[in-house]
Amino acid sequence: QVQLVESGGGLVQAGGSLRLSCAASGSIFSINAMAWYRQAPGKQRELVAGISSLGNKYYADSVKGRFTISRDNAKNTVYLQMNSLKPEDTAVYYCAAGRQYYSPSSWGQGTQVTVST
Repeated sequence: QVQLVESGGGLVQAGGSLRLSCAASGSIFSINAMAWYRQAPGKQRELVAGISSLGNKYYADSVKGRFTISRDNAKNTVYLQMNSLKPEDTAVYYCAAGRQYYSPSSWGQGTQVTVST
């Protein structure tokens, strides 16, 4: 089993920045890819950004140019730097891990990000 613990969420004004962190523990040898998903009220959970063990990255169109995903393999940690935040970025953000970032097998508990106008 893989345990994922997120941190870094909070309240920020539009145009501001936040950095989310996710530390992995447990059966980390099974992790190939890590990702960030988000779920806004009344909406489906969506993939925001993903990164493979080789460093290949994916971004949703809505966050390209504003968000940056990175990982520190030595610390088993993945980060999401979020700049130029918009109210529509408000959601619960979930860290995920697995063999593919688009089909994760492990999830964190989620961290709330709220962007005010």
